[in-house]
Amino acid sequence: MRELISNSSDANSKIRFMSLTNTDINASDLKITIELNEDEKTIVLSDNGVGMTKSQLIENLGTIAKSGTANFVEKVKEAQSSNSNELIGQFGVGFYSVFLVSNKTVVTSKS
Repeated sequence: MRELISNSSDANSKIRFMSLTNTDINASDLKITIELNEDEKTIVLSDNGVGMTKSQLIENLGTIAKSGTANFVEKVKEAQSSNSNELIGQFGVGFYSVFLVSNKTVVTSKS
């Protein structure tokens, strides 16, 4: 969850930065929300930041599935041997973990 919240914060920061040079962008009410639904057993994390294009989603969320698997496995081994938390924020590990603990993952982006 920490990594996903960090991703949302980055999206909000990026749109805030963009609003400095583009007056059409309103960055005054940026937020991150987490909704828990016990009946449906879902967690919905959302933000109103910049969003990602289809190609950005493929590049940023598909890193492990595409070419980062060997590198990821190596980093996991290194982290286990050093009892380190250095994996946070690397190779899409935060988002990849969503796939490990969920039956279904949905990403919706305004871009």
